Amino acid sequence: MQQTYQYGCLILFIPISVAILLGVGLLLFPTATKKFRRMWSFHSVLLLSIVMIFSMNLSIQQINSNYSHQYVWSWIITNDFSLEFGYLIDPLTSIMSMLITTVGIFVLIYSDNYMAHDQGYLKFFSYMSFFSTSMLGLVTSSNLIQIYIFWELVGMCSYLLIGFWSTRPLAANACQNAFVTNRVGDFGLLLGILGFYWITGSFEFQDLFEIFNDLISNNEVNFLFVTLCAALLFGGAVAKSAQFPLHVWLPDAMEGPTPISALIHAATMVAAGIFLVARLLPLFIVIPSIMNLISLIGIITVLLGATLALAQKDIKRGLAYSTMSQLGYIMLALGMGSYRSALFHLITHAYSKALLFLGSGSVIHSMEGIVGYSPYKNQNMILMGGLRKHVPITKNAFLLGTLSLCGIPPLACFWSKDEIINDTWLYSTIFAIIAWVTAGLTAFYMFRIYLLTFEGHLNVYFTNYSGKQKIPFYSISLWGRGVSKKINKKVRLLAMTDDQSFSFFSKRTYRIDDNGRNMTRPFITIPRFENKNLYSYPYEPDNNMLLPLLVLGLFTLFVGFIGIPFNQEGVNADILSKWLTPSINLLHKKLTNSTNWYEFIKDSIFSVSIGYLGIFISSFLYKSPYSSLLNLDLRNSTLKGKGFPSGPLSEKMLNGIYCWSYNRAYIDSFYKRSLTGGTRALAELTHFFDRRVIDGITNGVGFISFFIGEVLKYVGGGRISSYLFFYLLYVFLCFLIFFITFLTYT
Repeated sequence: MQQTYQYGCLILFIPISVAILLGVGLLLFPTATKKFRRMWSFHSVLLLSIVMIFSMNLSIQQINSNYSHQYVWSWIITNDFSLEFGYLIDPLTSIMSMLITTVGIFVLIYSDNYMAHDQGYLKFFSYMSFFSTSMLGLVTSSNLIQIYIFWELVGMCSYLLIGFWSTRPLAANACQNAFVTNRVGDFGLLLGILGFYWITGSFEFQDLFEIFNDLISNNEVNFLFVTLCAALLFGGAVAKSAQFPLHVWLPDAMEGPTPISALIHAATMVAAGIFLVARLLPLFIVIPSIMNLISLIGIITVLLGATLALAQKDIKRGLAYSTMSQLGYIMLALGMGSYRSALFHLITHAYSKALLFLGSGSVIHSMEGIVGYSPYKNQNMILMGGLRKHVPITKNAFLLGTLSLCGIPPLACFWSKDEIINDTWLYSTIFAIIAWVTAGLTAFYMFRIYLLTFEGHLNVYFTNYSGKQKIPFYSISLWGRGVSKKINKKVRLLAMTDDQSFSFFSKRTYRIDDNGRNMTRPFITIPRFENKNLYSYPYEPDNNMLLPLLVLGLFTLFVGFIGIPFNQEGVNADILSKWLTPSINLLHKKLTNSTNWYEFIKDSIFSVSIGYLGIFISSFLYKSPYSSLLNLDLRNSTLKGKGFPSGPLSEKMLNGIYCWSYNRAYIDSFYKRSLTGGTRALAELTHFFDRRVIDGITNGVGFISFFIGEVLKYVGGGRISSYLFFYLLYVFLCFLIFFITFLTYT
């Protein structure tokens, strides 16, 4: 066992080899590397699978022995300062590494097909490898400095991946938004790290916790300064996990490829903030004001994320706000000190949300086959509907993830969300009511997403799309798959190119798109066949895109059983409790679980009932083609904050709710006008001062010098007439001054 822990550094170094080999290959053997570009997906999956097996082995050992391990190397040693680098293997590390590797493997397999058409395929897998390495380095870090280094690398990778299609203005703006917003939190994180080093003299977690607890117990530290430093540390987590008020980057991050959205929202970037708070919880738990702040930010984010998801039309943006709300639940649990509940929901939410995002990617993939759809339309749920007939596997997988997030038993998120809500009733009645109501809102907006995408019979853009009439089409897909079998030979010949590549996961070859997704329409059609009256039907993706959906569906079904909260003869019998025992002991807390089925069922009735109520209301309002809400969405598919049309419903109230949700609670507009607008105004003022005042003084001095020089050059020109003129002018001025002075004093 000890030997296994000693090789924990392999978790960090194995995945980075793909990025290194790709860089060397493109530098030394560019033609061969590009020719066999699809092989790199196999290497990426293979190496990450090795890390997953190693992480699984470590996790099993921890469950059986409750053992943690830390290994460090000295890096900088002086008389007054020492810094060590190493890795820490404990329950939190093993849980995070398992999430990162398992979700990462399925995302990589999925990406092999999803990104097959893209010319940046090699760049994508290089970024993905570096992203996984950075996140694994973050969760295995043994001190705050090491965490900060990998924290910034995660931010850099997210910047590169969110802006992967950088030729699209929206993607370029989105990655800048994510980068700048996270820099706000990262600056606070750096100040907090330096503050706690000044207090304790150590960056190492174990030393930091022990020294700080001793200082607090002996009242030897300024409590106000400690609270400020802890709040700054928490600020880094607020930005990275998209908590209010630094959440504005998260929905815009959907401009990146869908596999990146799945990885960011399930197990990597947004989970980094949760990980930081969980890692530093022994530090925060002795500062009641910080714990209250964490729970307050969590409950605000829970409600805000749910309300902002109510009226979103972009399928990925709706799921992004759902992620924001669920992360709020986890942050709320951490603020209440419910360490077990928080990590339990982190696990269940990761697999459910990965399933939902990959399912949305499958939907987007299928909608790319519709003639006339642009990159900005194929994610609009209002332009979908009836997809259950054409993508049944994707539909069932998406429904499974939706029901899990709605808290329907026995799916994964039911167990964890119910546990958090029950803990909230013991912490604060107001917070509990908000968390309970938000569970109903979650069920409402998640089923709204499902119904608008897969159910219904209406479609604004294609009136016959969801109907039974089969209409032939002639088109060539960037995904390399023609949907219709009636395509003629001439069209097929025009579709063939010499630039095709070999795949380990799929026998099909794909045409590489020179422009990526920077096209007005990501679906190539032969001009003479292009007709608005021609339609194509969506289709299921290839097996290597369906396989991750099926496996993640199994995780969504069964992963919740690892934390069923029951005791056996006074001992915590569930796997998660055994897994987290060392971390719980570090917090000096005891695990409190339900003791029998009756008590558990009684506590879960309220959360399950509100979930079913949300599903019922959503089905009633959106499944009927005559629904006012559905008609509202259809008529306002390009709505820009105008609200509801007139109707029998309470127009003013619904108009306010709709505008609040659709316009992101006006928070983005407020930031744009106050922060962005204020910065621009300050820049304009500074520019004016620089040009008119600073440059004016400099130019004025130069002009005066030039004028004086021009005048004086005539004095020394050698002409007697010029000398006589200036002499007489001088005498005249002297007499004039004398005369004025004489008149003044007489």
